[in-house]
Amino acid sequence: MDKHFGGVIWTNHALARLNDRGIKQGDAWATWKNPDQSRYGATQGAWVYYKTYGQTRIEVVAKQNERKEWVILSVWSKPVDTKLEDNQIQKSKPSFLKEFIKQILGR
Repeated sequence: MDKHFGGVIWTNHALARLNDRGIKQGDAWATWKNPDQSRYGATQGAWVYYKTYGQTRIEVVAKQNERKEWVILSVWSKPVDTKLEDNQIQKSKPSFLKEFIKQILGR
């Protein structure tokens, strides 16, 4: 693994997590470069970038250093639970329909 892969700096911690978790460095870099979503991280100035690959979501934590260079701090992956998402959609439909019918019928 390369500490300067993709023009960014990879910490030893991030490289170890890639190795431990069997994540390709190119997939982590692509997640950071072109995420599906991002949010503020817990560390000041850090961002968490997300990208879904099939049934797996890769998350990359990165921030800029004092020289404005991007540094990848950590990487992990987790399975995407599509059954849970489908279940939540199914649960929301009846309450929406009940509310809609109440408004139309005035009950």
